Amino acid sequence: MKEEMGSLETNECLEYKEGVAVKQPGTIQKFADELPIPEVLNPTSQGEDGAYYEVEMKCGKHRFHRDFNETVIYGYDGMYPGPTIETMRGQAVKVKWINHLPLNHFLPVDKTLHGAAGNPEVRTVVHLHGANVAPDSDGHPEDWYIRNNAKVFEYPNDQQATTLWYHDHALGVTRLNLYAGLAGFYLIHDEHEQCLDLPKGKYDIPLMIQDKTFREDGSLFYPANSVPPSPVNPSVVRAFIGNTMVVNGKVWPYLNVEPRKYRFRMLNASNTNGFTFKLWDKHQIEQPFYQVGTDGGLISKTKRLKKFPLDPAERLDVIIDFSKYAGQTITLRTEELNLQGKPETFKEDVMQFRVGIKAECEDRSAIPNKLRHFEKLDPKKIHPKPKVRRFVMTEDPDGLGRFKLTINHLGFMNAATEFPEIDSVEIWEFAHPTFDSNSPLGIPPNITHPIHLHLVQFQILERQDFDVKTFNEKEWIKNGNGIKLGKKHHPDPSENGWKDTVRVEPGKVTRIIVPFKHYTGEYVWHCHILEHEDHDMMRPLIITEKDCE
Repeated sequence: MKEEMGSLETNECLEYKEGVAVKQPGTIQKFADELPIPEVLNPTSQGEDGAYYEVEMKCGKHRFHRDFNETVIYGYDGMYPGPTIETMRGQAVKVKWINHLPLNHFLPVDKTLHGAAGNPEVRTVVHLHGANVAPDSDGHPEDWYIRNNAKVFEYPNDQQATTLWYHDHALGVTRLNLYAGLAGFYLIHDEHEQCLDLPKGKYDIPLMIQDKTFREDGSLFYPANSVPPSPVNPSVVRAFIGNTMVVNGKVWPYLNVEPRKYRFRMLNASNTNGFTFKLWDKHQIEQPFYQVGTDGGLISKTKRLKKFPLDPAERLDVIIDFSKYAGQTITLRTEELNLQGKPETFKEDVMQFRVGIKAECEDRSAIPNKLRHFEKLDPKKIHPKPKVRRFVMTEDPDGLGRFKLTINHLGFMNAATEFPEIDSVEIWEFAHPTFDSNSPLGIPPNITHPIHLHLVQFQILERQDFDVKTFNEKEWIKNGNGIKLGKKHHPDPSENGWKDTVRVEPGKVTRIIVPFKHYTGEYVWHCHILEHEDHDMMRPLIITEKDCE
């Protein structure tokens, strides 16, 4: 059967239909489908040295809404989202990732991009996002492979309990492969987390949140060219914003919940769009989230939040207490603006929680005040003094006259410039000078870049305004001069923890402090807007041995 799925080519797995009209979101019934919960994958084998899994990447059929037709997706084990892998800290996991995908893509491939030229069109490699792993198991974008090939990656899981996710990372086609469905959750538990009496089992639910656009027949729509069109066709687009909200593979779903506490592991797995989430009760009054974790795991103390931002690849671990809302409906919402900066009211709904009258049994879970010891890194107390690296979010023409997003005017194929030493601590500063004070955040040109560093977890120090009109990027990169700095901003309350992705906001310098631990070798760092990543906003990162001289 596996070989049969891998061989599907011209019919079931090549369904892109340019002539079929885009479906308007106002024609879609909201809250018609129950939220699916991704199944937990059982190991293929289990031994003293850890668990071993085999996972097929293959074409599948998926129904995004009860009123849609089934349509083509790419999925891990043919499912969307992929199955969840759960493990304990310190228990090693090996996964054989088997490529049984077709040779040709059902979404439009721009073969002018690095890594996407030639045939076959479909290449894949898996990146476990947020994991501390050796370079040969990191899913380097140039380590892609084609159909009927496989690779075994090893994950030591030597990090605190956290919500990770695995997804495609093939050079030049990541935006297409992830949009097609190649993403899933990977959860690490530890004894400390289990002693906190957080909601668990069926009350611990991962939420993969994305925006997508569909055609009238229910198939996935992804633009083949930009507006105005590029002379290259198909051509990568600068950004992709979908017109509908999808959670765990369903459009605007609902979830029946008991009047008790639930833990939700929220992931923004969108290509481009950042969100600001909030909860509405039946009176449209905002209700609280209780944050317990960030990208890197549990935070020090539970935070009560009314709303929080989440950009592509970021995760936030929250508890929602439904005990006061028996018989009510609670709606997860997002503050969504259109390109004119006005509320995108129809898209503001994300999903609905339908609270029952009575819990099945007594709720013995807790919302603890203290969660985990957290050592806040202070640059003034670190010896030797952390090295400072400076980066500018830049834009440059490619060889075909299109503009691409770059970092310090460098792309992925330029030689590495970052060689941090193992067991060192560095401060990275990102200046984003593309800013219009008359436009709101998120409306072009005021686009935030979610920057992701592989291998490491870091802390956000601050953001600081600067005068973009007088900014001298060459001087600033070279010696820190040529910049007129303004007001400092603390990290958002939801960001005070270990992170692997940081929002680099326009008109600000964003500063993070980064310990480089665990492994040496070649990794990457990049913008997690996938259209930017595929069009060269990615850089090599080489961790070196310590220079003892």
